Amino acid sequence: MVAQLLLNRGWTPSDSAGAFLSPRLRDLYPPDQLPGAQDAAELIARAVHEKTPIALYGDYDVDGITGVAILWHILRQAGAQVSFYVPHRIEEGYGVNLAAVRRLVDDGARMIITIDCGITAVEAAEELAKTGTQFIVTDHHTPHASLPSASAIVHPGLGSDYPNPDLSGSGVAYKLAWAVARTLSGTERVDPVYRDWLVELLPLAALGTIADVVPLRGENRIIARHGLEGLASSKLPGVNAVIESAGLQGRRISGYDVGFKIAPRINAAGRMGHARLAVELFTAADPARSREIALYLEDHNRSRQSTERKILEQAVDMVERSDLASHARRAIVLAGEGWHGGVIGIVAARIVGRYQRPAILVALSDGVGQGSGRSIRQFDLCTALASCEEHLLEYGGHAMAAGIRIAADRVESFTEAFVSVANNRLTGDDLVERLSIDVGVTLDELTLPTADSILNMGPFGQGNPRPKLATEWVTLANEPRLVGKQNNHLQASFRENGVLVKAIGFGLGSAIEDLKEHRRCRVAFEPIVNEFNGRRSVEMQILDLKFPT
Repeated sequence: MVAQLLLNRGWTPSDSAGAFLSPRLRDLYPPDQLPGAQDAAELIARAVHEKTPIALYGDYDVDGITGVAILWHILRQAGAQVSFYVPHRIEEGYGVNLAAVRRLVDDGARMIITIDCGITAVEAAEELAKTGTQFIVTDHHTPHASLPSASAIVHPGLGSDYPNPDLSGSGVAYKLAWAVARTLSGTERVDPVYRDWLVELLPLAALGTIADVVPLRGENRIIARHGLEGLASSKLPGVNAVIESAGLQGRRISGYDVGFKIAPRINAAGRMGHARLAVELFTAADPARSREIALYLEDHNRSRQSTERKILEQAVDMVERSDLASHARRAIVLAGEGWHGGVIGIVAARIVGRYQRPAILVALSDGVGQGSGRSIRQFDLCTALASCEEHLLEYGGHAMAAGIRIAADRVESFTEAFVSVANNRLTGDDLVERLSIDVGVTLDELTLPTADSILNMGPFGQGNPRPKLATEWVTLANEPRLVGKQNNHLQASFRENGVLVKAIGFGLGSAIEDLKEHRRCRVAFEPIVNEFNGRRSVEMQILDLKFPT
C-alpha cells in the first residue's frame, strides 16, 4: 500500500523510497548552492566583524516572523549589532515600506536584510543606495520584471540551478544562516556553537515552511520532518510558550497541529495587532515574557475567529445575492468597507473552499483597498494579477496566494478584468471539486502497522497530500449518531468480513439518514490512529460516502 502511495506521488522504482520515508539532514542542499546566499553571507560576515548595525526587515506572517528569528539568533551568537522591524499589516501593508526603511537608516542601520519580502522593492533599493546602506534581499515570492538593485539577492527561484525553487521564506533564512555560520567559521564544517544553534533553529524553519503551504517535497520535507521532531524539545522559551498555549505540551506535534493550532496563534499578532510581538516571542523574550505574549496571542486569535466569522457571513451573502459564483464567472472578487484587513486572506480561503474558484477579498478604507487572494491548483494567481496590473497600485505573492493594493474607484474595473482572465483560463471542469482516491482497501488491511507506515509518510500538506483510501461495500455495524457541540459530526462503525472499524465524519451529519436507510456503503476516508488510555487503534476519518443506487 505504501508503495502505491509513493507511486501516486511521482516516485518511480529507481527512486529511493528510504530517502522519502526517512529523510536525512545530510541531504539538505549545501547553502552555497542557493542563488545569492554565499555573496550575502560574505557581506554579512564582514558587517559582523566591522560591528556594522544590521536591521532585519521581515514579513508579518509566520514565515517572515520565524525567518527573522532564525537570522537574529545566528547574528546575535556571532556578536552582531542587530535589530528587527516588522511592518504593521493594516497601516503599512505587505512588502518593504519606504518610510520604514528611511526610519531604520535614521536610527543608524547600515545594513538592511529583508526576510520573506523585498523581491519587488525597487524603490527602496534605490533609496538605500543613495545613503550608502547595504541592502540584502532574501525572498521566495514571484519576482517582477525588474529586480531591485540590492547588494545581494537570495532567492531560490533566480536562475535554474537550485534544485528546490519552492523553498519557503524561513527556509531561505535558514540556508542563509547556515551560509553565514560557515563563512564566520572559515570552513564548510561550522563551529560547534553555530551547529548547535542551527539544530535549535530548525523547528522555526519548519513552522514557517508548513504555515506557508509550500510543497512538502525534497528539501522542504527534510526541514519540516526534522523541525517537527525538534519542536517538543525546543530550548527556546517562545516555542515552549506557544506549544503550551495550543495545548500540545507533552505530545508529538504534527503538521496538522502547526497548520491549525500553532500557526494561527502566531499569525494572530499580525492580523489583529502588531507582529513585532511574535518576533519578540521567538527572539529576546524570557520564559515569563514568552508566557505573557502567548496569552496575548491567544486572546487575539479568539478575536480573529469572531471577526472572520462575521466577514465570511457577509461575503457568502454577497456571492449568493448577486450570483457571483455562476458558471459565467469563474473567479470571485468582493470588497467591503470596514472589513478587517488582517483576516480577509483567511476568508478568501474559505470562499475558495466553498465555491471552488479563485477569490480575492478587498478591505476598503479611506479610498484605498488592501486585498488578499487565494486560488485553486489550476490557476496561477500571481500571473493572473500581472495581467491586471494596470488596475492595481501593488501586487505580489505566489501562484496560490497573493496580496494587492488598489484604489477604491478601480475595484469594479479590476473585478471585471480579473474575472475575464479566469474565464479564459479555467474550464467548467476546473470548478468541480473532485476527491482523488489513492488506493482501495479492505477493512482487514487496516492494521496498526499499515496505518503507522502510511502516517510515517508525513508531514502532509501541499505537494504531499494526506493519503485518501476507499473501501469496497461495507455494512453499518450499529446505529450511527451525531456528535459535537452542534451535532453536525457523524460517528459510525463499519463491518466487513468480520472486521469492525470505527469512523468519524466531521461536518457530515447530514448523511446520517441516508446511512440509516441504506445500511451499506463505500467509504472514502483518511486513516487515523486513535490513542486512548494507552491503547492505539486504527479508525477512519470519513471524507465521503457512496450508497447503492
